Amino acid sequence: MTNSIELQAVNKTYDGFRAVDNLSLAIPQGAVFGLLGPNGAGKTSTLRMIVGITIPDSGSVRMFDEPFGRNHLDRIGYLPEERGLYKRMKVQELLIFLAQLKGVSLADATSRSKHWLDRLELGGWATSKVEELSKGMQQKIQFIAAILHDPAVLILDEPFSGLDPSNSLELKNVLLEQKKAGKTILFSTHRMDTVEKLCDSICLINQGRSVLQGELKQVKAGYGKSSIQFEYEGDAPWLNDKALVQSYNNYGNYVELRLQPGADPQQLLRLAMQSARINKFELVEPSLEEIFIDVVESSKAVTTNA
Repeated sequence: MTNSIELQAVNKTYDGFRAVDNLSLAIPQGAVFGLLGPNGAGKTSTLRMIVGITIPDSGSVRMFDEPFGRNHLDRIGYLPEERGLYKRMKVQELLIFLAQLKGVSLADATSRSKHWLDRLELGGWATSKVEELSKGMQQKIQFIAAILHDPAVLILDEPFSGLDPSNSLELKNVLLEQKKAGKTILFSTHRMDTVEKLCDSICLINQGRSVLQGELKQVKAGYGKSSIQFEYEGDAPWLNDKALVQSYNNYGNYVELRLQPGADPQQLLRLAMQSARINKFELVEPSLEEIFIDVVESSKAVTTNA
């Protein structure tokens, strides 16, 4: 299968700080790939190298099975984390200008910008200056600018930043449409629920290094069904049974917990029934958020003890 994006042992250092450390990944054509990690993990540094804003100190970046070159940029749509819009330009004029820079004709740029402004409920702002728009609206304008030239690859740095739930849902729908059209999508985000709904594969990086990578289904299956969702009425002293419970999040009468390795969930259920009425007891795969926290904390512990 052809890879749209491939990093091979990429490194990047700024003033003695290793932002990206020997990172390798491959993203097949048509895949949706999530780049995850805590703040400062190296996500933005990685994306900036992929689109040629910065150059790796060592290692290589390949696009469309070729060494990266400036000729690839017209086939890439890039949404940076920091907005890069000309604030005093009118919205549609700006979009037309940016599309023409990517080789789109004036007629196509005009019709496409109108379509996307209407689609994302910004048609009434077409003749307004960018600076008159809210942060969420500007984020949607930045997104339109990234897709207006119909790129084969979308690279989106925190695309849901500043969007309310309704606009986030609309953006997710657009991304799903792009996926169905065969586009390759790489995005960074902190929203684990979004990753679970959209991504085929993920790479979790921490301190510039890949600490977990693979197809999302396989990553989750690798953790087994060691998580339990409880709904109960009454007391919950069993949550503090260290022989059975590794960790938990208690939301009052609802709790999510992780079993200790090898612990018997039925034993925990019997113990819980001694002090509470159990309305729900479900053994589930851990959420991606749980995996994210577990992997990051484990990598911190390894670094501290090294």
